[in-house]
Amino acid sequence: MAQKLIKSKSRTKARYDNSRGLSNTVKAIENSVIRSDLPEFAPGDTIKVHVKIKEGEKERLQAFEGTVIKIGNHGAGRSFIVRKISHGVGVERIFNASSPSIGKIDVVTRGKVRRSKLYYIRELEGKAAKIDREIVTNESAAASAAAKSKAN
Repeated sequence: MAQKLIKSKSRTKARYDNSRGLSNTVKAIENSVIRSDLPEFAPGDTIKVHVKIKEGEKERLQAFEGTVIKIGNHGAGRSFIVRKISHGVGVERIFNASSPSIGKIDVVTRGKVRRSKLYYIRELEGKAAKIDREIVTNESAAASAAAKSKAN
């Protein structure tokens, strides 16, 4: 057994020292599974997810474009929910970020929201469901590029 019991004055729960062994192995496996080729995006952003679909022996990419309403978990189990309106009906898909069925992700527009979970959009319709967009001018783009280069 790689774990060692840590004696505690509290009688509620025994704690184990997990500094070596299992946790390092799990971290190593997670780091090998995590995809680094996906762009950074946040809730409120409109993204286009290209999903690999297998039909018979052929494989093709199908785009699913919508608004990110949730990003959950971290590491290998990271997932996100994308919502779009198709023929007047709301459609949501849950994607696992480390899934090999995702071909690529394109960020179409950046949204300006104050929450990390946008579940309230499910009840809204029309203009009420519209998310404010971040307007990028030439001056602000130059300033952000200069800040990034200064940080590196």
